[in-house]
Amino acid sequence: MSTAAPITILIIDDEIQIRRLLRVTLEAHGYRVREAESGRPGLNEIALQPPDGIILDLGLPDMDGTEVLRRLREWSKVPVLVLSVRDREDDKIAALNAGADDYLTKPFGGGELIARVRAIMRRAQPGGEPALVKFGHIEVDLAGRIVRRDGEEVRLTAKEYGLLRLLVQHRGKVVTHRHILRELWGPNAEENTHYLRVFMTHLRQKLEQDPHEPRHLRTDAGIGYRLVVEGS
Repeated sequence: MSTAAPITILIIDDEIQIRRLLRVTLEAHGYRVREAESGRPGLNEIALQPPDGIILDLGLPDMDGTEVLRRLREWSKVPVLVLSVRDREDDKIAALNAGADDYLTKPFGGGELIARVRAIMRRAQPGGEPALVKFGHIEVDLAGRIVRRDGEEVRLTAKEYGLLRLLVQHRGKVVTHRHILRELWGPNAEENTHYLRVFMTHLRQKLEQDPHEPRHLRTDAGIGYRLVVEGS
């Protein structure tokens, strides 16, 4: 007899009728269901208690579903099935590019919904990224986009946070100058390494106890930067 816990699916949709229909359909096939009626509560729910999979509507009252996807993909690989009335190819492409694993339009059949949920769960990679990463005196809340030093929030610019987030996502590994520049400034900025020196200097001043002898934000000369977390 199997003792495995049921798979938990979080529904993020503002239509209560759709949530009820999804709950009935999923629970009939053995899934555990949680609900959120808009994007921000949904992201908070994922960070506090990560589900195994997500069904996401695009037309949410507080933020577009594609923005939910972009924020989620900064720190989580949890599989996402978009369920939306939008049936234009451009909408589907935008959602898939933002990180959706599959796309199903409303109205939908219960059989197809379950088949697609099963498919994204099969493809899911085990072990997602933690939403909270700590090293030394620093705490990075990837879900909330908040950085704290000794418990106090540190104000970072968008580019400073983007640089730190990349290093946190690849912690322990060298992230090349070119990769960082492409991610933060676009493909036409790949040779502008002076951008990085400026922002790395600012990050070290805000986060390192001794910016001139950084313990965590290390330089690999001529290659890139890496976040060292060992011994934190």
